Amino acid sequence: MSELKVLKDAALAVSGGLIDWVGARSDWTGEAAATLDLGGVAVLPGLIDPHTHAVWAGDRLADFEARVAGATYEQILLAGGGIRSTVRATAAASQEELVALAKPRVEALLRSGATTIEVKSGYGFAISAEIAMLDAIAKLAAESQAGILATLLIHLPPKEVAERLRYVEQVCVELIPEVARRGLATAVDVFVEREAWHVGEAEQMFVCAKNHGLAVKLHSDQFHSIGGVELGVRIGALSVDHLEAAGEEQIAAIASSGTMATILPGVSLHLGIPAAPGRRLIDAGAAVAVGTDLNPGSSPLYSTAAALGLAVRMNGLTAQEAIVAGTLNAACALGVSDRGRIEAGCMADFVVLHEKDWRELVYVMGANPVREVWVGGRRVVG
Repeated sequence: MSELKVLKDAALAVSGGLIDWVGARSDWTGEAAATLDLGGVAVLPGLIDPHTHAVWAGDRLADFEARVAGATYEQILLAGGGIRSTVRATAAASQEELVALAKPRVEALLRSGATTIEVKSGYGFAISAEIAMLDAIAKLAAESQAGILATLLIHLPPKEVAERLRYVEQVCVELIPEVARRGLATAVDVFVEREAWHVGEAEQMFVCAKNHGLAVKLHSDQFHSIGGVELGVRIGALSVDHLEAAGEEQIAAIASSGTMATILPGVSLHLGIPAAPGRRLIDAGAAVAVGTDLNPGSSPLYSTAAALGLAVRMNGLTAQEAIVAGTLNAACALGVSDRGRIEAGCMADFVVLHEKDWRELVYVMGANPVREVWVGGRRVVG
């Protein structure tokens, strides 16, 4: 995670949206239809944001005020606020409204350097509403200059035990098969927590997802460690995300697996909870990715570059590790292999900084270090 290959006076050859060649400019022997001098500044792979909830309606300002006054995230949730208030507002919005609300959020992430962005459902709750959310994400993807990957998130359970059983059955019999049939998502995510889904319930839904050809991932160990990490490792999840409450056993389990540890420093900053143990995860041998977790309640963070800078300051990553976590590793956390690095055969997604030193990306606070963003060999920002 700490090894970067830095080329001085480098050149890229791009064709058909892909990188054809990369190396020292003096080594280029081919011919180009057009050339562009970027002015000797730093060029990095396009950032990958592997965890966002960019489609929602309403706001959580009342939650913010309550939390500042001393209420905890879980107290707000139990009182009917939190995610449940966003579910109500999102259900009341039309697809057109949801897309219109999400567009500027995605554009902000794109301007910060994110060329590929994962967007989750999860604020629909009802089966039909979750499908509607995924339809909105598909429309957003069709209209966005960034690459959008959709994830079906099973976020909150019904309050009654009997209703929980029926809901899990609905998810497995109706929702997941329909999502797979229509290609509305590439993965299924489940929020495993004391006030959310329990391990046994999540495992049922994950088995169904894998049987329908979908990858799996978890929100896990955000407030309590109740076996979510262990489930994710056992079932071969692409990633386990959050991990603020993960202990040594969970760190060791991830480090011995092929599952990515995705940390979300914006949550720790906004909620005032302990930061995920990024340093200990890396030192144990785990592969770490970083995302914004852009959402209205726990991480109103609209910059993927800022998330990487926070990971350095709050999670103990080095600048080199943060760049790997926000590019190659974040791509792995989404199960994609054609982006996240500047290499022949990969998508020509890259960011151009204002300055010559690549460390500016994670150093700058309060301003955007990104001058230009290129997606598929086309300049879309700058």
